[in-house]
Amino acid sequence: MDDQRYLYVSDIQKYEVRRYQLGDKNGIIVAGGNSEGADLNQLDFPTYIFVDQQQNVYVLDYCNHRVVKWNKGAKEGIVVAGGQGKGNALTQLSYPEGLVVDTLGTIYVTDSENN
Repeated sequence: MDDQRYLYVSDIQKYEVRRYQLGDKNGIIVAGGNSEGADLNQLDFPTYIFVDQQQNVYVLDYCNHRVVKWNKGAKEGIVVAGGQGKGNALTQLSYPEGLVVDTLGTIYVTDSENN
């Protein structure tokens, strides 16, 4: 839940993240929602999410081995970590499992297969 009391939910079967206002039944898609894939408007097994104070949504895109930032109102995300395939190079992740962004915008990622 963000500072404005919106709840964000990741749906791994619909490859999307939705934002719900209290009492809202459908919510709105804020990331993904364009089927499974690796394009910038798609996600593949979105697991962990983080929302900053500007309502930008950071999505841990597990099967694409990346973290994607979706600015508020954006139709596409921006890859901010990984995204160069599975691996252990500095530009790669391997099944990331946790995500936090601090107040300075520094992104911390737990990468399960790179210890």
